[in-house]
Amino acid sequence: MKALFYPAFDQLEIRDLPIPEPAADEVLLHVAACGLCGSELETFKNHSPRRQPPLVMGHEFCGTIAAVGPGGDETLVGRKCVSNSLIPCGRCVRCTRGDTHLCADRQIFGMHRGGAFAEYVRVPTRVLIPWPEELSAQAASLAEPLGNGVHIVNLTRHLPVRTALVIGAGPIGLMCQQALQAMRGASTMVCDLSMGRLAVAQKLGATRVVSSKNEDVAAAALAWTEGEGVDLVVDAAGSAATKRLSLAALRPGGAAVWIGLHGNAMEFDSYGVTLPEKQIFGTYAAKIEELSEALELMRSGRVDVTSWTEIVPLDQAVSAFHRMLAPGDSDLKAVFTP
Repeated sequence: MKALFYPAFDQLEIRDLPIPEPAADEVLLHVAACGLCGSELETFKNHSPRRQPPLVMGHEFCGTIAAVGPGGDETLVGRKCVSNSLIPCGRCVRCTRGDTHLCADRQIFGMHRGGAFAEYVRVPTRVLIPWPEELSAQAASLAEPLGNGVHIVNLTRHLPVRTALVIGAGPIGLMCQQALQAMRGASTMVCDLSMGRLAVAQKLGATRVVSSKNEDVAAAALAWTEGEGVDLVVDAAGSAATKRLSLAALRPGGAAVWIGLHGNAMEFDSYGVTLPEKQIFGTYAAKIEELSEALELMRSGRVDVTSWTEIVPLDQAVSAFHRMLAPGDSDLKAVFTP
C-alpha cells in the first residue's frame, strides 16, 4: 500500500508498505480521508519524542471496512466508519469513571501504532462509529478535531456563556468557535495574526475579529463586553503570552480553556485568578460520543468544516505537509485522500 512515511527526523516520503493485518478484535479500514493535524506538524518541526520515527502518522480519519480480523464479524465488511483518534484500554480507573479520553494506557494512531496517512490502517472495532451517508469523506474525517470543540462545550456546561473569545483562528480554533456558536449560541470574538484566517472566522459566524498584530486583544475584549470581560476564552494557540491573554480578557467567574500546545513553561499572576474566581481548564482530545455529536453538527449543517479545508491526494502529501509547516493565509488545513 502507499503511505506517507516518516522514516527519520526531517524526512518524509511516499513509500510502499505492507498492508497491515488486523488482530482478532480489529478490522482493516480502507482509508477514505485523513486530516493533517497541527500536532503532527509540530512533531515534525520540533523532533518531538512523542512521535518517534520510523512511523506512519495520521489520526483524524474515516474509511470503509475492507476486512475483519480472525473470528471477526464478516457482515462488517463494506461499512463506512469514522475512527476515534485514540484507543482507551477500557479497564483503568479513568476509563471506568468515564474519562476514556484520559486513559492511562491509551494508544494514539500515528503515535503508538500505525496511523492513517496510508491506504489502509488496522483499527479496533470498538473505536469505530458510523459515517453518516450525508457527509463527504472530507467532512467525516474531521469529526475528531471538531470533537475537541464539542468536548470544550461539554467541559464548560456549568457556566453561562454568552460571549467567548477564541485565541487562534487555526483549524482547532475555528472548530471551537463553531461548536460554541452552534451548541451554546455564544457570540464569538476571534483573534489571530493572519488576516486571511480572520476572514474565514468571520465567514463562519464570528461576531468580531481582532488582529493580534495590530490591536490590544484584551482591551478589545473588555470594550466588547462593556469592561466586564468575556465569559469563556479558548486558547487554541498555547504560548505563554496567549495563556496570559486568556486570563486578562476573562470576566470574574469565567473560564479559560487551554487546548493549544505551542509552549509549556509560563508565569502568571495567581492573585488575578484566585481573587476574581477565574477558572482554568486544560483539555485534551474527546470522548467517542463527542465525535458522534460532531458528526451530527456537520450532518445538520450547523458547522462547516469543508469550505476552508483543502483536499490533497496522498501522492502529493509530502509537498502539502511542508507547505503547512510555513502556511500562507489560505493554508489552513489539508486532508489527505488515498
